[in-house]
Amino acid sequence: MIHTHHTAPTQFVEANGIRFAYRRFGKPDGVPLVFNQHFTGTMDHWDPAVTDGFAKDREVILFNNAGVSSSSGEVPTSAEEMGRNAIAFIKALGRKLVDVLGFSLGGLVAQEIALQAPDLVRRLVLVGTGPRSGESMATGTPEGAKIFGATYKEPDHLWLSVFFTPSPASQAAGRAFLKRFRLRTQDRDPEVNDKVAPAQRVAIAKWGAPRERPYDYLKAIRQPTLVVNGSTDLIIYTVNSFILQQNLPNAQLIIYPDSAHGSHHQYPALFVRHVSMFLSGDEGREYWSLENGRPFPTSGNRELDHAQPHR
Repeated sequence: MIHTHHTAPTQFVEANGIRFAYRRFGKPDGVPLVFNQHFTGTMDHWDPAVTDGFAKDREVILFNNAGVSSSSGEVPTSAEEMGRNAIAFIKALGRKLVDVLGFSLGGLVAQEIALQAPDLVRRLVLVGTGPRSGESMATGTPEGAKIFGATYKEPDHLWLSVFFTPSPASQAAGRAFLKRFRLRTQDRDPEVNDKVAPAQRVAIAKWGAPRERPYDYLKAIRQPTLVVNGSTDLIIYTVNSFILQQNLPNAQLIIYPDSAHGSHHQYPALFVRHVSMFLSGDEGREYWSLENGRPFPTSGNRELDHAQPHR
């Protein structure tokens, strides 16, 4: 049976004394793509439009790191230890080479995986995340504090403020995302317990703490890296994505318009296409742009492309 985001069974593997919960689906051949999730997120917080989109061409591996939801153990209070646990999980699956995607807090973990086990990581995708000592990463942004401190009539509506801008188009994309990520009805992950958020906040604060020459460590991440963010990320400021791209030795940057922390949820099809091109090494062969909110292929020459009609 070929599984999808909605049908892939939850499995377990033990490593580092932790019983990791995971799901895998898609094409089993080639290099799998391992997903690292955001603050307090579980496997069921991934967007099926994204995961199933990737699964058409590659194997997708979702997992809960230590202490999160259906995985055992305690949540570490540092990204470094989270990275060590993720590496142990990947090796326990018998994988010797993977591509790694990290979103938000998961982006810190993804960087650590690449730093600690460079031979394990082929290519790296960093979404809505930032570097050590990044702008407002030690304390969190004031906008983020306001968003997380607000009361919502429906709890899921928190994500409309976290991941999307106030514009009608972005909010419409957000409501579509909320429908998608609740479609899985069987074998869903339990919500995280009350120990997860405090430990993860400590880890983020340690990562963001001021230090001398904070971006020097990025020179050691030599894998091809794709950095992705929204134009108005109020949770991890968009400027942090520019810092990553400028200091990583081999990095590209994509900023999606009228989007926030969850730009990949707002433009899932375009995100899958861009990342798939990058993972396949085809990112230099074709350019994509947005016209009236719709993607169209371009040659990379703005004047030439706008002189020609687009369908």
